[in-house]
Amino acid sequence: MTLDKRRRDILRAHCAQFAEDDGVNPRDDYQGDGSSVYGQSRKSKQLCRQIAETLDLVLSGDCHDKILQNLQVVSVDPAPNTSRLLVTVVADLPDDQVDRQTILDRLNQQAGRLRCEVAASIHRRRAPALAFSVIARPRPGGDGNSRP
Repeated sequence: MTLDKRRRDILRAHCAQFAEDDGVNPRDDYQGDGSSVYGQSRKSKQLCRQIAETLDLVLSGDCHDKILQNLQVVSVDPAPNTSRLLVTVVADLPDDQVDRQTILDRLNQQAGRLRCEVAASIHRRRAPALAFSVIARPRPGGDGNSRP
């Protein structure tokens, strides 16, 4: 008998039903690269929250561009992981003054400086790359849906 057949026979002797995951060490499911469900989500949420606070402060205070000073960071999400982050901002300007493409162009021009500010505020070996998305501010008194 091979070792697998002996192990299977021993397991069958100790249980009523034999399943696929019987005899498998649950610690083997952990990848070791931070991809566990609890560890990655908690740490990535913590990182995203810290970066959102930093970018909000930099955009509102240190930025000399009037359009970028009127931006508020809505969310920072991993895209697809924490090495690249999607920063969603909303312009605190009237609808007729909001040009999303202009805002995206100016954010992309300042992306290097913003990434340096993020790198100074977090403790990681490499600063994540930043991608930007601009959304419209929801209209007051509306149904709460933002205009595309």
